Amino acid sequence: MTSLDIPFIRQQFPGLNTNWAHFDNAGGSQVALQVADRLTDYLLNTNVQLGASYETSVISGERIVESQRKMAKYLNAGSPEEIMLGPSTTMLLQNLSRSMENTLQPGDEVIITDSDHEANVGPWINLAKKGIKVKTWKINQQNFRLELDELGKLMSPKTKLVAFPYASNILGTINPVKEITGFVHERGAKVCVDAVAFAPHRQIDVTDLNVDYLVFSFYKVYGPHYSLLYGKKSHFKELPGINHFFIGEDDIPYKLQPGNVNYELSYSLLGVMDYLEGVYKHHWDEEASFSKKMKAVFALFAEQEEKLARLLLDFLSTKKNVKIIGETSSSKNIRVPTVSFLVDGVKSSAIPIEVDKHKLAIRYGDFYARRLIESLGLLEQDGVIRVSMVHYNTIEEVKALIKVLDHIL
Repeated sequence: MTSLDIPFIRQQFPGLNTNWAHFDNAGGSQVALQVADRLTDYLLNTNVQLGASYETSVISGERIVESQRKMAKYLNAGSPEEIMLGPSTTMLLQNLSRSMENTLQPGDEVIITDSDHEANVGPWINLAKKGIKVKTWKINQQNFRLELDELGKLMSPKTKLVAFPYASNILGTINPVKEITGFVHERGAKVCVDAVAFAPHRQIDVTDLNVDYLVFSFYKVYGPHYSLLYGKKSHFKELPGINHFFIGEDDIPYKLQPGNVNYELSYSLLGVMDYLEGVYKHHWDEEASFSKKMKAVFALFAEQEEKLARLLLDFLSTKKNVKIIGETSSSKNIRVPTVSFLVDGVKSSAIPIEVDKHKLAIRYGDFYARRLIESLGLLEQDGVIRVSMVHYNTIEEVKALIKVLDHIL
């Protein structure tokens, strides 16, 4: 079986050429060299306004279209019109809720979770100002899972949307998105999936999942500080525009992108695809469709990440004064390698400071999943300690972290 060539992988990330080991990847991954190449190319060679007849403007416009098409292909979306780009997941979901509020009536219901990043919570809670009833789907605090039985109790004929995470940025648990989506659709509502904590680790197929909306940030997926919102074309068409009054209602997704996209960042997203396709080419000689390439590459990533997670989780499980917040299993089918834990009698803020001394970058806090930290009663403990890994982390780095933690804990 092919295994991930870690030295090759790490060569693609100049930011790894330091004496620090990066274990804060859920906050932001390192950027692939190919992304910087695309960004520089755009800024130095085609940095003009779109829509003019002169050659450079035409080329610039074609580059943005190329990126939109590639992103649709990456997610197996039905059309480039189903891809909306913007500065952050938070802003994209704010824009979506701002438009959607005009389609809802007082008394309609929206369901959020207590395990999501605030980006996929706050915009929907704000709808309460318009008379929308907001309900919370709470995790089972024994197994840290969202359970369909509990969702079923919350849903009613008035439920219009269920917003939930693909994976929690604290728990690391992978939620059964396809199953949840089917459950929600059977009851006449739509879903909005926050895939930020999932997208760096696994392939996403929005057609197979049949989700209505799905969002993630590319600065967690080896790219620039930029984000993507997928929405079914039929949904985008029926939403009222929030752009300038003269932008046509059928002009999607532009009618939902005030100020349009950032040109250079949009084009640089192709660099993420360059990186992923480069990984495939390095590991396999045979030609394959883009989808099969992505499947193979992310399978390699998952295998590496499972090894990393197993090493850390097995160590933490031996410590009687440590509590893992989330799944204790390292299975790639159950979790991503974002591992959170507590130390009895010690504030979470005290641990990273000690680990910093050894050039190992971990973190503590609520990670903008404040409602989860509150519901678990962990605010006074300064939240959780989080170690978040991706495929470019090494066994040696994890062993170094374990050695330091073993001494500190």
